[in-house]
Amino acid sequence: MQQFICGFGVALLAVVPVVVLFLHKKLSKTQRNKNGHLLEELSKLTGELAHEIKNPLSTIKVNLKLVSEELEDSASAEFSKTGTEKNNRRLKRAMRKIAVIQKEADRLEQILDSFLRYIDRTELQLATADINELISDMVDFYSPQAHSHSITIRHALHNEPLICRVDTDMLKQVVLNLFINAQQAMSEGGELMIRTDRQQNDAIIQINDTGSGITPDRLPHIFVAYYSSRPRGSGLGLPTAKKIIEAHSGTIKVDSEPGKGTSFTIRLPIQA
Repeated sequence: MQQFICGFGVALLAVVPVVVLFLHKKLSKTQRNKNGHLLEELSKLTGELAHEIKNPLSTIKVNLKLVSEELEDSASAEFSKTGTEKNNRRLKRAMRKIAVIQKEADRLEQILDSFLRYIDRTELQLATADINELISDMVDFYSPQAHSHSITIRHALHNEPLICRVDTDMLKQVVLNLFINAQQAMSEGGELMIRTDRQQNDAIIQINDTGSGITPDRLPHIFVAYYSSRPRGSGLGLPTAKKIIEAHSGTIKVDSEPGKGTSFTIRLPIQA
């Protein structure tokens, strides 16, 4: 029973990423052919597939948790009843295998969520917002996590409101993603500097870190889907951020120097 559960979980986690990767390659090929109709249809199909995978995946995660709890109870009962250390070790090994499957199932769910966000048509829910207030809210939200990673936040906001028409939830998603990227680049701590400004008719958001930086050969590729320098990165965070900013008629660019840090600059049109 235990071997069947573990084997089934491993098989699922091996097959699903292959399917998603296959569809992604097909999507890339369609893009290269510049066939808009097929691209839209394939995007729709891959989105539907990802949703269909998420439903049984959620059921599997719940049942893995229940099986893990039952095995834990069985291990305690078995040891109390017989005192056989060998059987107890065998049950604990099975529990460790299930824990690995649970962890990989969580990661697969994150990959699917990132994929769905990336292929989404990005229909904005626009509202008038002050970029200064939005950044201030995100700094307050992120500060506890920054403190736990020995990161000092410094921020300087423009002295006048920067009023833009934005989807606040999506823009916050972009800013949080850049904060987390900076955190991952500063594994031993550092400084995260956030600044807002106005240049002509654009609101500027600049996010700098003192992390490891990005090498020149990697820099041109960081907004390319599925390109990631982190072993367990989805490779969709920055491409999704770029897609969201461009949907706001804005731009995002990056400057970096290895060993000194990275700077992301977002420009958004100010509401007339």
